[in-house]
Amino acid sequence: MKKILVPTDFSDHAEYALKVAAQIAKKNHGEIVLLHMLELPGQGSDAIGSGSDIPEIMFFKNKAIEKLESLMDISYLEGIQVSEIIQFEKTFEGIINISKKNNVDLIVMGSHGASGFQEMFIGSNTEKVVRSSDIPVLVIKKEEGEFSVEKFVFASDFSDEIKSSFAKVVDFAKKFNAHLNLVMINTPNSFKSTDLSNKIMQDFVANFDISNYTFHIYNDTNVEKGVLNFAKSINADLIGMSTHGRKGLSHFFNGSISEDLVNHAQRPVVTFKI
Repeated sequence: MKKILVPTDFSDHAEYALKVAAQIAKKNHGEIVLLHMLELPGQGSDAIGSGSDIPEIMFFKNKAIEKLESLMDISYLEGIQVSEIIQFEKTFEGIINISKKNNVDLIVMGSHGASGFQEMFIGSNTEKVVRSSDIPVLVIKKEEGEFSVEKFVFASDFSDEIKSSFAKVVDFAKKFNAHLNLVMINTPNSFKSTDLSNKIMQDFVANFDISNYTFHIYNDTNVEKGVLNFAKSINADLIGMSTHGRKGLSHFFNGSISEDLVNHAQRPVVTFKI
């Protein structure tokens, strides 16, 4: 976590994310890339290429520069190397592109979530980044104060396809000296006995250098509720999940538990791409 990307729209939720990123950067002697995506009215058609719109573009850009410069002077960023980028692009696409170009290790984003029709038809930029990013994404939902991760919940079915992303989970937990609470959620539609669940988890972790962990089996009506309720029951500091990054109709009909958690959880959520 030497290079952390923090997209900002200058909202309170974006600042919550920046405060957390600052704490992570200080602990890991890392740097922050502060990104503002400038989506202009009509962008994607002819907005940037039209000469008549140049004064409007410069107005929005200059305002963004002013706001970024004021952020750079905030006390909690003192002692951290911070670079700033303003990008003319659709927000979630720009975040993904900038993270790749700058070899970012972690994206930290604020989100107020979405619900109802907004969630179904619009979704949030944070949700889209979670779906698309190959880099771990840490989503902050509220002001955290001191960000520490003593109790880290990682929910999974512990299948073989998770192994590549789980290596990143283990590394993430070690950096925070966190205790990993590995939980398998049992639902009526996908029930496993306690013995079988324990065997699956034991066989899974045997492939990893990991010692600070415990196994849990939690029963609930569906996986999302199970993860949220289990995290609440142990007062977890962070919820982690792997995401498939499904897109299009497959995503619409099958849903994504990770993205639902990003929308509905009040605790921080970190996602790792399979």
